[in-house]
Amino acid sequence: MLIEKLNWRYATKKMDPSKTVPEDKVERILEAARLAPTSSGLQPFEVIAVTNPEVRARIQEIAWNQAQVTEGSHLLVFAAWDNYTADRINMMFDLVNKERGFTSEGWENYRQMLLNTYVPRDAETNYQHAARQAYIAFGIALAAAAFEGVDSTPMEGFDPDKLDEILGLRAKGLRSVTILPLGYRDEAKDWLVSLKKVRRPRDQFVTEVK
Repeated sequence: MLIEKLNWRYATKKMDPSKTVPEDKVERILEAARLAPTSSGLQPFEVIAVTNPEVRARIQEIAWNQAQVTEGSHLLVFAAWDNYTADRINMMFDLVNKERGFTSEGWENYRQMLLNTYVPRDAETNYQHAARQAYIAFGIALAAAAFEGVDSTPMEGFDPDKLDEILGLRAKGLRSVTILPLGYRDEAKDWLVSLKKVRRPRDQFVTEVK
């Protein structure tokens, strides 16, 4: 089922602005991203779901004028922490302890190891690490959208500094990483819709070590 959906999906070039993705589908896509695995379980990113037409129009201007930003009904922005701080690391470890209802010496030692390793590092190194975690959730959101029969277009083509400004991300300690318009393809106007999906054959993609 999932493989069929992944064969169905493509980077939609033309979306039908008259169609809106139902909120229950959007919520399941967001929940899939929330459940994504992340390094040490820190979940060092957030997702901003933008539906406001005026805000999306401003984002389109700094995203190479890609029409999907406004023709889709939702725009998901994946934004990573700008740095790992002691407060952020402790927040996640405390949350785990609270939700699980117990603490352990090994877990607390691991907390201290991360505090000693991540916090002293320079902010850019930490941001790049956090951004890679955001990409994991981004990929899962793409797959979840396909599973829901929702079209999407993965995008890196935007000015991150200007997007951060539009959404006020820096004030929240966040930096934009990727964006994902959600909508429904306009089959009559999308030149890519009927073209064969092309990927390298398995024997050129997978190496088995037995």
